[in-house]
Amino acid sequence: MKRYSLLLSLMLVMTLLISACSSESDTETKDGPVEIEFWTMQLSPTFDDYINGVIADFEEQNPNIKVKWVDIPWADMEKKILAAVASETAPDVANLNPQFASKLAELDALVDMDKMVDEETKNKYFEGVWNSNTFDGKTFGIPWYLSSQVTMYNTDIFKAAGLDPENPPKTFDELKEVAKTIKEETGKYAFYPPLDASHLLETLVMMDVKLTNEDMTKAAFNTPEGVEAFKFFVDLYQNDLIPREVLTEGHGKAIDMYQAGQIAILASGPQFLEKVKENAPDILEATKSSEQITGSSGKKNTSAMNLVVPEQSKYKEEAVKFSLFITNAENQVEFDKIVPILPSIESALDDPYFKELPENPTPIDEARIVSASQLKESEVLVPPMENYEDLKTSINQALHAAMLGKMSPEEAVEQAEGKWNEILSK
Repeated sequence: MKRYSLLLSLMLVMTLLISACSSESDTETKDGPVEIEFWTMQLSPTFDDYINGVIADFEEQNPNIKVKWVDIPWADMEKKILAAVASETAPDVANLNPQFASKLAELDALVDMDKMVDEETKNKYFEGVWNSNTFDGKTFGIPWYLSSQVTMYNTDIFKAAGLDPENPPKTFDELKEVAKTIKEETGKYAFYPPLDASHLLETLVMMDVKLTNEDMTKAAFNTPEGVEAFKFFVDLYQNDLIPREVLTEGHGKAIDMYQAGQIAILASGPQFLEKVKENAPDILEATKSSEQITGSSGKKNTSAMNLVVPEQSKYKEEAVKFSLFITNAENQVEFDKIVPILPSIESALDDPYFKELPENPTPIDEARIVSASQLKESEVLVPPMENYEDLKTSINQALHAAMLGKMSPEEAVEQAEGKWNEILSK
């Protein structure tokens, strides 16, 4: 794996040098309009009409630019874009999440948007979300669509447990008490804490745990707060208050268990209620939504998807222009009305769609309003970090060991700290 990474890095450096020596093409070539290639992650065929419509509007306003849209399956994007960059066939615009995009930013393979986008335009985006695309002092992407997690809960299970369905938990401490009550009264689990992706790290930040020092050279979570956070998960697991599967399966399992009526609370983005609607309409009917559960920090998390422009693109200005067009307020609101996601442009939230419930609102409508209402106070809690996958894996492994009783929470935190310091020193 190290040999592959070194080879990839060398190929990327050579590619960038070649690109730097190449002259930028004019907006229109001798053969006619330029063509830029736009890659998305698993948006076709569901959103064909929307994406093709935006492209048609852009091309009408910019007759000297054509856009070729290529949709890539979610699971294949990382492999395909790494291969494309290494072989000098990268797209001009790509739809990525900040953590993966930062891998390319580590190699200086992405355009610095601070140099390509003027201050007035940058200020239209939520500041915290724009900054989540920053690595080593450079901004590598333009925010596109967001998801702000809400607490969606099954009121039938709450009632069966003797809990007030109008008063769901707001903090992790309250959630732990609710978990005890639901298990005692119904035999079911209150919730499923996914420990995949960035979920564990986001929860630690909500619990007021600092992940690293300011310059990201050392771990900073070996503190009383960090140990208490580990104890939270250990106690839940060892007292059978969360499903056994949390050690082997992630967020997808939480959705499956919620729509099967096996857990009472789903902490997720409202868009996942579409799956519940399709597979378990009775569960959807019993669903209500509340603000995101948080810890002593009071922080709330939002997830972001962005658009990046590879350095090797021959048409960087055109690529950035298209990226700004598809992420403008009008186009984002139109997209958000198709799927329960949120805009990265602050003024887009002024649309009544995000503030007013329709007549006879559905649980999905209610979740959207709750999600939008907390967006301004939400942020991307885990910044792009070098060697992120290794960091994430090592802290998850340490927590899992503590949950299984192989070491104490204090020992697990200390082990994770050592691994992080080793990784961050590279």
